[in-house]
Amino acid sequence: MGYLFRKRNLSFISKVITVLIWILLFVLGLEVGSNPQIVSNLGKLGLDALIITVGALLGSITLAALLWKIVNKSKVQ
Repeated sequence: MGYLFRKRNLSFISKVITVLIWILLFVLGLEVGSNPQIVSNLGKLGLDALIITVGALLGSITLAALLWKIVNKSKVQ
């Protein structure tokens, strides 16, 4: 497809993609909101999401700091 459309101005594509993402998020919200099992367990799901988020954040920070030390150590030597 890229070869066929290589000479055309496709600058509007990013706007189309943005609109489609918003539509998908809206439909996902409708599906989640209409599911009584998810709505009734929202408190537990929120706590689980918070724990996963904090764990991912701490892991990312720790590994980024370790990588930073390794990269800067090799630059000094």
